[in-house]
Amino acid sequence: MIEMVIESVGRNPANPNRMVVLREKDQERYLVIVIGIAEADSIAIKLHKHTFSRPLTHDLLSTVIETLGATVVSILINDLADRTYYARIVLDHNGRHVEIDARPSDAIALAVRVDAPILVAESVLEVASFTPAKEEEGDGESDQISEPDPELEERLGLFREFINSLDVDDMEKPKQE
Repeated sequence: MIEMVIESVGRNPANPNRMVVLREKDQERYLVIVIGIAEADSIAIKLHKHTFSRPLTHDLLSTVIETLGATVVSILINDLADRTYYARIVLDHNGRHVEIDARPSDAIALAVRVDAPILVAESVLEVASFTPAKEEEGDGESDQISEPDPELEERLGLFREFINSLDVDDMEKPKQE
């Protein structure tokens, strides 16, 4: 499992959903996951340290877990099948290891509330992550242009569209209850 951090949360230019961009903690490898609007707002609200008088769903979940005497050890994004990501919330309850099936968006929203690490299976990263190409100055020996990888170009194109669509001012406005 590879530890990831939240790079950003924003709009998906292709549909009304939102996206969360995870970045490998010590590398430049990224994973983009399409998530729902409510989950994106929940993650962004916590990242921007906004509070509400009443608990939101993920605040409630963290309180229930704590009240029952458990702690969130980590969240795992452990599988990708048919373009759907799968996650597990890993709990410790009195020394007993418990894993609960969850959507990645809900697991990430919980992780930011309890400061739990976000871990992604290497097998998921091998299939769905990307590393931006670094522009290097040529050494003068070769000016040939290599053929672009269509799959990589498609993923990078979606990422570029996503980045260009971000409205930081909009993300900082908390939703009212």
